[in-house]
Amino acid sequence: MQLSTHSGVSDGLVILILILTLAGCGGGGSGTATGTPGPGQSTDPLAGPVAGNPDGACSIPVEALAEEVWDPDEVVGNGTPESCTAAAFIDAVARGGKIVFDCGPDPVTIQLNRPAKVVNNARPDIVIDGGGLVTLSGGGTSRILYMNTCDRDQVWTTSHCQNQDHPRLTVQNLTFIDGNSRNEREYDGGGAIWVRGGRFKMVNCRFFNNTCALEGPDVGGAAVRVFSQYEGRPVYVTHCTFGGADGFGNYGANGGGISSIGVSWTIINSLFSHNWATGWGANPKQSGTPGGGSGGAIYNDGNTMTLSLCGTLLEHNEVNAHGAAIFFVTNDRSGFLSLDRTVIRDNSGGSWHILPGISMHTDTGRKIVDSHLE
Repeated sequence: MQLSTHSGVSDGLVILILILTLAGCGGGGSGTATGTPGPGQSTDPLAGPVAGNPDGACSIPVEALAEEVWDPDEVVGNGTPESCTAAAFIDAVARGGKIVFDCGPDPVTIQLNRPAKVVNNARPDIVIDGGGLVTLSGGGTSRILYMNTCDRDQVWTTSHCQNQDHPRLTVQNLTFIDGNSRNEREYDGGGAIWVRGGRFKMVNCRFFNNTCALEGPDVGGAAVRVFSQYEGRPVYVTHCTFGGADGFGNYGANGGGISSIGVSWTIINSLFSHNWATGWGANPKQSGTPGGGSGGAIYNDGNTMTLSLCGTLLEHNEVNAHGAAIFFVTNDRSGFLSLDRTVIRDNSGGSWHILPGISMHTDTGRKIVDSHLE
């Protein structure tokens, strides 16, 4: 069904950094992700195509672009793969600032056995730029990256931790694989990345085989989970891939790609495919039902929030409950869904689809332009 209706409204390192920043997308490295590549992909998933939807052609606002890293505050490594250790990366994230990597000319994977954590009273801006060569892995046992302005262990810097303008975290030109937060009890979800507070954005990143809790109401974000952005401003996702081919998908209770409560998102020229919401029973009223299984690609719950997709492809995602592609529920109906030049197709499972692949209340505002839903 075609929908196009309108309703509701060292100097050598510096040079390398410039080249890779301008080249954008991509991300290499060796790793443990497995699966059958899609058309045009290498047999090595980490040597595959650049990040994002290759057919996405939406313009990108300045605030959604990659950050410049001309003059880095932190350099992980000294020119060899061996120097790019997990400890060096974790220490750099704790200090904050602009973080780049000098691991040699070839793709490299850094495997973590504990998350890198942002310290809230360190440098207020954290930009982690992999230059298209760095893969960060949780090794199937650990979350990869964590930021929480309301976690006293990371230093509570204001009296309004849920609404402060810093830290501001950007991840760009990176691949995140095999993140696993299933053992996290207090801050669950977010297999690769978990964020609360400040600001957060992702540019030219890829997420493969990340996982979180497999069941439960609301918990989720197999790849990324976000809460409490400053002044309700959106999380920007630009030219990113979540899954991308059979065997590379992310999977967790809800939101096989991303999950949030009360957070707005602006997603541009990105790709969500082969992700899976593994829970079942949605938000159960009866005991004995584990819950979850909604939002094969995106789980977006709350009240006043906006989900805006432009130039984005969602396909071959799967659920057990609701929203084969998108679960977008604003409880007081004050939210807004915007789809522009977006394709949603061949997603499977679940029920209560108000639009193909989308579960939402019929009286929630929406605007759909030049988009294809089937």
